Amino acid sequence: MSAFNLAISPEADQLRKKLTQFMDDRILPAEAVYRQQMANLGEPHGHPQILLDLKREARELGLWNLFLPHKTRWTEGMTNLDYAYIAEILGRSPIASEVCNCSAPDTGNMEILTMFGTPEQQEQWLAPLLEGEIRSAFAMTEPAVASSDASNVECSIVEDGDDYVINGRKWWISGSADPRCKILIVMGKTDPRAARHQQQSMVLVPVDTPGVTIVRNLRVYGYVDREGHCEITFEDVRVPKANILGGPGQGFAIAQARLGPGRIHHCMRTIGVAERALEMMCRRAEERVTFGETLASRSSVQDWIADARIRIDQARLYTLFTASLMDKEGNRAAAVQIAGIKVGIPEMALEILDNAVQLHGGGGVGDDFGLAEMWAHTRILSIADGPDAVHRRTIARHELKRHRKEH
Repeated sequence: MSAFNLAISPEADQLRKKLTQFMDDRILPAEAVYRQQMANLGEPHGHPQILLDLKREARELGLWNLFLPHKTRWTEGMTNLDYAYIAEILGRSPIASEVCNCSAPDTGNMEILTMFGTPEQQEQWLAPLLEGEIRSAFAMTEPAVASSDASNVECSIVEDGDDYVINGRKWWISGSADPRCKILIVMGKTDPRAARHQQQSMVLVPVDTPGVTIVRNLRVYGYVDREGHCEITFEDVRVPKANILGGPGQGFAIAQARLGPGRIHHCMRTIGVAERALEMMCRRAEERVTFGETLASRSSVQDWIADARIRIDQARLYTLFTASLMDKEGNRAAAVQIAGIKVGIPEMALEILDNAVQLHGGGGVGDDFGLAEMWAHTRILSIADGPDAVHRRTIARHELKRHRKEH
């Protein structure tokens, strides 16, 4: 394998410095204001004024739509490697990605609209998403099947004249409780008799289409996500055939194209979470005294801190390498590495968060420091975008095949 340069480009480095300054000066201090405004709204899925203010500032600073690797008439495009550095900074705050219009699931949806959308679809849905005027959701996971295998989806998409008629039930559809969510990308089966990975298609379904029902929002370990993770039913939902993405039978391939870069984003944001947890751990260790000595003087705490630094740096290099491989050789060539970071980075962050919770005692398991919520939302990453067992299977199969060839 040829050598890889993992350095950030000079242009992206300027953005990174600007974002870091914006994070320290405006976003982190605004978190308390955000929490207070959310409480005052009395609506778990509301949109507080502080986010609107910060979004306006982010746009003025050029810190907007940084995630997109494709050059379009709306964006200049950024490599996966450069954005990896940016995503880590965004991960330090739960509100930063939205402030910069870099939130999942919109990021993945905008990417596939860029790659597979028609000019009309891009004008109607991609443009307002890039402008931050609307939000979107990606409806693939279903309660009745093991959605870790996307070919299992049972939601039906049936041709009827000039329309498709959709029937099915989805859940854990992130972003769909947000009142600004206007469009769903729905994956279902258009031809159950086709080859296994050519049965599925994706169609664009406006949220207000008759027959679309948001049944309930699902809590994550008791926490209510502001943008929601909803269960949605589709009952004789009718959309024009022009709403299909890519073409009939392309759904599985589009899903794979969407999830690769998304996993890089998740992993680098998670490294940002781990860095913040380590920072909180160090501060707590220096401040708290037990039996006449600070927690920082305890060898077990020093081990936690040292191990955290080692594991974060290892994780960062692994993810940067994966991002560079995607840029250099394509997503398919990096499939094993993408699987590896998808397993390893959340595990790393959860261990650090768990130790940070332990150091904060009773405060760690409550809401005062935010660690419990950070842990809850990091824990779901071992399931979201494919459970760890599936990614381990990908890695193991690759290794077994490689050694089989060698012998």
